Amino acid sequence: MEYYDNSKRPKKPMTEEQALLKLTTLCTKAEHCSQDMLDKMKKWGLEEEAIARNMEFLTQKKFIDDERFARFFINDKIKYNKWGRRKVEQALWLKHIPKEISDPIFEEIEDDMYTETLLPLMKSKYKSIKAKNDYERSMKLIRFALGRGYSMDVIHKCIDKMKEEALGDIDFEEDF
Repeated sequence: MEYYDNSKRPKKPMTEEQALLKLTTLCTKAEHCSQDMLDKMKKWGLEEEAIARNMEFLTQKKFIDDERFARFFINDKIKYNKWGRRKVEQALWLKHIPKEISDPIFEEIEDDMYTETLLPLMKSKYKSIKAKNDYERSMKLIRFALGRGYSMDVIHKCIDKMKEEALGDIDFEEDF
C-alpha cells in the first residue's frame, strides 16, 4: 500500500502578508525575540526588504520587544528551569540579545535568589552522588552547579549553608 508523501511536494513561498499574519499570531500567544522572528522569515524564504518591513511593523506595534522578552526569559529560566546567571546569559547570547539589554535586568536580581534556587538542587543532588570520599563528592557537586550556570561564589555560599545545616543536626550535649 502506497501513501502520499507530502514532504516531496515543492512548497509555495509565503507572501509578506501571510508571514506577517503568522508572526503576529505567534507573538500574541507567547513572547518572542527579534532573532526568532528573523530566523522564521528567512526559513520561509522572504526577501530582505519584506523581512525589514515586517520587523519594523512588529517592533513599532510592540509585538516584539527584546527587553520585555529578556525580562521574561531571565525570570523564567531562573525560577522554573533553575538556571544560574551564566547559563541564562549564554542562552540570551544565542538569541542575539545584547548585553546592554540583559545586564540591567540581571542587576535587579538579588544574589539571594540564586542561592535560594541552587541550595535545594544541591541538597537533592548530594544524596544521589556516589563518591569514594568527601573531596570527590564536593567536586562532583561543584561541577553539577557549574553546569547549571552558577558562579563559584554562589556555589560556595550553598556549600557553606549545607555544612552549617549538617552541623546543626548534631546534638553535642548527648556525646558529653
